Amino acid sequence: MLGGKKGGRVLVPLCGKTRDIEYLLMCGYQVVGVELNQHAVEALFIALGLTPNVTNVGGFTLYRAANIDLFVGDIFALSSELVGAVDGIYDRAALVALPFEMRKRYSSHLIDMTCGAPQLLVIYTYEQALMDGPPFSISCDEVELHYSENYCVNQLDSRDAPGGIRGKISAIESAWLLIKSD
Repeated sequence: MLGGKKGGRVLVPLCGKTRDIEYLLMCGYQVVGVELNQHAVEALFIALGLTPNVTNVGGFTLYRAANIDLFVGDIFALSSELVGAVDGIYDRAALVALPFEMRKRYSSHLIDMTCGAPQLLVIYTYEQALMDGPPFSISCDEVELHYSENYCVNQLDSRDAPGGIRGKISAIESAWLLIKSD
């Protein structure tokens, strides 16, 4: 996936209770995530059939089990020291969850916190006037705006989003690979 390192650590920002974490674990990755909603993290561990060790670390509640560390708290307060080394970032629902004013701050924080780790980014593009987000519509130009200063930005795929947004609005889903530029 990101750098191809089997057993590598993948950061899943604003992870919620995504089942993508289960897939990453099955592929042999170690997962570190951050989520504001404690109930979502608890629901994820129940769905995974795991009983986490729960501790307080640096102002966060840390849920830990084999190959998975999930921090509950504000992503903007999470530091590289707490997260540790990261081999890649899987952003399938974080950037699109944030309003425009927060996205630049988020992308900069993620780059700083992970020392520019490679990213797999999934976004949606649709007519924003038809619906309030989240998810918010993000254009190709906005991806470039947030990431091109630090990464080589490559669109991998683009297609109609199955079911559209909330089953109401047609949208394009696109996947991007962001690799640190030299």
